[in-house]
Amino acid sequence: MDFCTGSILCDRGIGAKGKEINGVQLQYRGEITYWFFSGEPQTNMTISPDTRECLIEARGVSMQWGGRRILGDVDLSVARGEIVTLVGLNGSGKTTLVRIMVGLLRPDSGRIIRSAGLRIGFSPQSIQRDPTMPITVERFLTLGADAPRSRLNALLKEVGVDNLLDSRIANISGGELHRVVLARALLREPDLLVLDEPVAGVDISGQSDLYRLIADIRDRRGCGVLLVSHDLHMVMAATDLVVCLNHHVCCTGRPESVTQHPEFVSLFGKRVSEVLTVYTHHHNHRHNVSGETVPILAEESGD
Repeated sequence: MDFCTGSILCDRGIGAKGKEINGVQLQYRGEITYWFFSGEPQTNMTISPDTRECLIEARGVSMQWGGRRILGDVDLSVARGEIVTLVGLNGSGKTTLVRIMVGLLRPDSGRIIRSAGLRIGFSPQSIQRDPTMPITVERFLTLGADAPRSRLNALLKEVGVDNLLDSRIANISGGELHRVVLARALLREPDLLVLDEPVAGVDISGQSDLYRLIADIRDRRGCGVLLVSHDLHMVMAATDLVVCLNHHVCCTGRPESVTQHPEFVSLFGKRVSEVLTVYTHHHNHRHNVSGETVPILAEESGD
């Protein structure tokens, strides 16, 4: 008798091992999950769904470019209230994957499943600034959108640069630009933030502050966050889940487990793995389905 356990809340359901049950795609309706036994629905049964509310999921995503494999059969999901970080060497397919997930590229095969009405705030890997173009931060924030100055000021205050609204984009620092781009991503009140190298070109102190800001935004807003980062040291202390990518998913899990995984060690080296172990973090809280902070009791933490 086949049945689906440990399912996640998405438009379409998958089994515990990511497989359809007897060729039947499970359907979710609000808080009611229908179980299928041998392909037949049991509509008189209700169960408590997993509290991990899936916002977006990549299933079997593959892509080639110029005859070269960029991604091969990649699976990835991000839930509300969690920070998932993609790590990997240059050219491993990280940026391609996030561009596929936000709809800017179409994969050769596989699919992207989004929760109904999902709003995504996207911060690209880099933004080229033309020093001859006199565009202000206010104009940049409202390109393709419309918002009153009071709303823009509130967003800039949230990201820590509330005095920049009338400044020229060309004149602000790299760290300030990252915060302005983050404010623009928040303009849509996103359920999911997708941030490609959000601290690139920022000094160590600034990187730490930005990662802390991203975590604070997650905590306040209850959104999911998908990060791409090269900075393994910083990111290991600022993420809930790590996905190691090398054209395929090498390993995935909590930072403390991924850094010791044989494929991670093979990719980054034993020395890096050993050093990163001290950067893994232990939360004294978890996040509920709404993204709210919930203290971990002593019996839960095993202390």
